[in-house]
Amino acid sequence: MNEQLTNESKRRWNEFADDYAQMTKKYGDLHKEVLLTPNLLRLIGEIKGKTVLDAGCGEGYLSRLLAGNGATVTAVDFSDRMIELAAERTTEGESIQYEQANLENLSQFTDSQFDAVVSNMVIQDVSDLSMALNELYRVLKSEGHFVFSILHPCFITPESRWEKDEQGEKLHWKIDDYFKERQFEQRFGTNDPVFAFHRTVSTYINTLIKTGFTVEELVEPKPSREQIEQYPSFEEDLRKPDFFVFKVKK
Repeated sequence: MNEQLTNESKRRWNEFADDYAQMTKKYGDLHKEVLLTPNLLRLIGEIKGKTVLDAGCGEGYLSRLLAGNGATVTAVDFSDRMIELAAERTTEGESIQYEQANLENLSQFTDSQFDAVVSNMVIQDVSDLSMALNELYRVLKSEGHFVFSILHPCFITPESRWEKDEQGEKLHWKIDDYFKERQFEQRFGTNDPVFAFHRTVSTYINTLIKTGFTVEELVEPKPSREQIEQYPSFEEDLRKPDFFVFKVKK
């Protein structure tokens, strides 16, 4: 990402940060609470007494959960405002250190500094995937795990959308141009859209392998029937997965 685009991306995330924080509760927004957070915590495993990097922490909800499970957490985010909000929401007793950083350049951290790395819905936002994965690999200890979630590349593309009938009923989910890797914009509310990058599943997996990671588990989160009864709109998530979660090992 060139400097001009980097600055524009940071401006947009800083502008969106306060609205984002308002939508985020103890376990994240509703999709994170139901589908992502439980899988991330399960895959990262026992972290009591371990050092964990939250790579792209946002307003810090996952950092606080990790610290609450006994980890010493270092949390970084691209957005200065997100870091400010995360610090404001963190109590003095929570073992979390916040720093502003771009995942493509983690030079403030030493090689093999962290026992584990977690990243929640951030890796699709980095412009240079190889550079970011190499940096995360570098700061992770040998035998350590990296757990991360992204938008599902097969089903969430710049052109994907529901096709509806004349009554507005959802007929099927349309996808197109899957193999066309490119930057696109996502809009949340009335703020300027933020940047993301569509890549194929094979690009993610092959880049992980080239970096040196071993893929241990893949998860396509789906709601249980009990969760659908509680949140009927989640019925749609049985028709297509929105997210892809990776567990890889150095």
